[in-house]
Amino acid sequence: MQAALEREYVDYVRAALPWLRQSAFRLCGDAHRGDDLVQQTITKLYVNWRRVRGADNTDAYTQRILVRVFLDERRLRWTGVSLFAAAPEVAVEPDQRAEDRATLRAALKHLPRRLSEVLVLRFLFDMSVDDVAHVLGCSPGTVKSQTARALTSMRQRLGTPSPLTAKEA
Repeated sequence: MQAALEREYVDYVRAALPWLRQSAFRLCGDAHRGDDLVQQTITKLYVNWRRVRGADNTDAYTQRILVRVFLDERRLRWTGVSLFAAAPEVAVEPDQRAEDRATLRAALKHLPRRLSEVLVLRFLFDMSVDDVAHVLGCSPGTVKSQTARALTSMRQRLGTPSPLTAKEA
């Protein structure tokens, strides 16, 4: 890669790294796996930088790479292999919403893979129905129905009434 292109790439990655790491963590719920996803994403970004820099929205292109890397990793069998019996202790700053996030992550783990992916892409990544359908390779109607099923399941698991029953009460 030419020096000017490489400098442009490095500047972009430096600026994008915080939101990339946060997005990857939101996708997989694990900081270490999230960092692996980011590493794979920025590697693919580097290889395709000439094409990426010409895109209308570089951030959206990069986010699409991240989501595809995540989906590809989930399809591989080795992702279920654990090297340790338990995760090492990690010092984390106390956060008042940490318990809520842990509860949501646990509830997401009980959903089928596709339903949890739809919820993460729709509500954590704030992607439109059409964008999620494009990323997952399905129709917008499928995304809508899977979103409804996933939300119903999450509400049942969390003991939260649905909006319809809340209005009726």
